[in-house]
Amino acid sequence: MRAVLVVNPQATSTTAAGRDVLGHALASELKLEIVETAYWGHAADTARAAVADGVDLVIAHGGDGTVNEIVNGIFSVAEVGDPSVPMLGVVPGGSANVFARALGLPRDPIEATYRLLRAVAEGSSRWVGLGRADERWFTFNAGVGWDADVVAEVERLREHGREVTPALYARTALACYFRTARRDPRITVRFDGEDPVDHVHSLFVCNTDPWTYLGSHPVRMCPETTFDNGLGAMAVTGMNVYAVLRQVADMLRDRAKPHGRNSFRRANVGSLRVTCEEPLRLQVDGDSVGERSEVEFRSISDALRVAV
Repeated sequence: MRAVLVVNPQATSTTAAGRDVLGHALASELKLEIVETAYWGHAADTARAAVADGVDLVIAHGGDGTVNEIVNGIFSVAEVGDPSVPMLGVVPGGSANVFARALGLPRDPIEATYRLLRAVAEGSSRWVGLGRADERWFTFNAGVGWDADVVAEVERLREHGREVTPALYARTALACYFRTARRDPRITVRFDGEDPVDHVHSLFVCNTDPWTYLGSHPVRMCPETTFDNGLGAMAVTGMNVYAVLRQVADMLRDRAKPHGRNSFRRANVGSLRVTCEEPLRLQVDGDSVGERSEVEFRSISDALRVAV
């Protein structure tokens, strides 16, 4: 089997020694090419080349951003259902690794590598659904408003040398909460066959559960959402501090379902459209992708084959 291993050397939990071990293990069973990313978009460029070259398997060794880039690179040149689409393999190397953990893959890179090799040898794989935010694909979550502000601010801090930790995310989320609470709700959400929902502060869109992790704690925003059904959506319509804290506590409980007068949820959604009175930030899979005044979210079933 021809494979490309895409390594992000800047990922949180990757090391040069670890990458060498993984490369040797994979090369013992695969016809392997190794590419270390050197710039933003390099993983996407490598995935596009893999499609053109007829590669069988593209392996992401990095965080969720590396996985997202590869997925977007593949589907920038291939259609869903195209037999030329390579299978995806994942060896976690980031801090959260939400996509890999949602698939039940080991967090340890060595264990994940041997799990991948066993899956290849046994022909074990599964199809997963993906989400789209306009032209951008996402594997596990997207959002407009509060969470997108958090992602953008954490990225800014990381560029200035700050270590990305759950504590940094928590402090940043708190600071962004107060900024969001002070401004008027600017978002309108439209679901097919329903009246528009106005005066929304933030919208969270899930392609699977959990939404993310705070260290070892899963954040379960849409517990009924999986890779096998439509999108889940949660909109925050009020920023009362006590109600928000109660929702956060619920989401940190195993399989708890968020509730309250200041939010609404939908499950198994095929598509939804968001409009903003003025441009707000959008994030997909934990990456900030700029500001939008309008976004269409869609669920694409059985889009990608993953070795598991």
